[in-house]
Amino acid sequence: MTKPTISRSFLAAVSPVAFVLASCGAAATGDKASAASSGDAPFKVEQAASFDEPWAMAIDKATGTMIVTEKKGTIKLRLADGTPGTVSGAPKVAYGGQGGLGDVIFAPDQKGATLDGRVIYLSWAEPGERDTRGAAVGKGTLSCPQPTACAIQGLSVIWRQVPKVTGQGHYSHRLAFSPDGRYLFVASGDRQKFTPAQDLGGNLGKVVRLLPDGTPAPGNPYADKPAPTNQIWSYGHRNILGLAFDDRGRLWDLEHGPAGGDELNLVAPGKNYGWPLVSDGDHYDGKPIPRHATRPDLAAPAISWNPVIAPGDFIFYSGALFPQWKGQALIASLTLPGVVRVRIDGEKAIEEARYPLDNRIREIEQGGDGTIWLLEDGKDGGAGRLLKLTPKT
Repeated sequence: MTKPTISRSFLAAVSPVAFVLASCGAAATGDKASAASSGDAPFKVEQAASFDEPWAMAIDKATGTMIVTEKKGTIKLRLADGTPGTVSGAPKVAYGGQGGLGDVIFAPDQKGATLDGRVIYLSWAEPGERDTRGAAVGKGTLSCPQPTACAIQGLSVIWRQVPKVTGQGHYSHRLAFSPDGRYLFVASGDRQKFTPAQDLGGNLGKVVRLLPDGTPAPGNPYADKPAPTNQIWSYGHRNILGLAFDDRGRLWDLEHGPAGGDELNLVAPGKNYGWPLVSDGDHYDGKPIPRHATRPDLAAPAISWNPVIAPGDFIFYSGALFPQWKGQALIASLTLPGVVRVRIDGEKAIEEARYPLDNRIREIEQGGDGTIWLLEDGKDGGAGRLLKLTPKT
């Protein structure tokens, strides 16, 4: 597979400095809100727990137990009644910058009264040779002799970013299973290296589609090419911090732009989403980037934000507690900080409201009863609270 051509004039315009990390929420709050004030929010907020720099959570459907990853490399659990617990056996992580322990999800359609025997997937940043790093995804099985004390057994790496590079940013490493449970999708960031997002010989700046064991899925757009090209589902991505399926079974990603240009994308196989050839933002040093509108041959976002909202993660809400939000995207925002609500209209998206909260929000999940759960960012090793959102009475 030949590499897409990128002009020398473009490369000259790319600044290698001043990555004041969009996933870090450095830019200003976005400007397209029908902004709801705190008093307008239809929910009440309760603090449920606190964690050390939490990054992701997963809620087991059968038991209501929550697993939370902490960026430095520890895993906690919380039973449905609020009882805390621990999970041992986490991998060694390359902690620093945006790196560390990342996402956690359960394998689909698992049942049972406890977490014992549950298959889980984790992502994390792992070290390489000569000061390089890359994201990895592992699969393991929980052994839980007590409900509050589990261990991950047989954790093995099933996927890696290729190649490992220097730096500590843009790992992305969000995980999502397709609604039918057949495919595992992994978000792979560009690692702040720009051009690899357009290089089909590697998997940086891509969404990849795998079988549950980590092998490339049959029917991928480049399935007849050597690895890792045969993993690729879509490309031209920057730093994907959200990956989710809507109620129609369509895959969407939520990614950080540079200085402006955060995007929500409807992800289709084989499509090129343009980074770093186009963006609705510019480089941090002020150098302009051509806008999406200049390249109709590349996939344009369903909505973009300039200034940014710096998303942490997002869900498509499907619960009964907030029926007016069904089918809409609820986005954890680092710069608001709070929650941004977006309505889907065909293949486009329209921002409906913003709900400011006290601190940066890294993660959002929906409980089985329709409750919305948020994790505060806990930036730089600090504590991040677990917040529970329920309707106002």
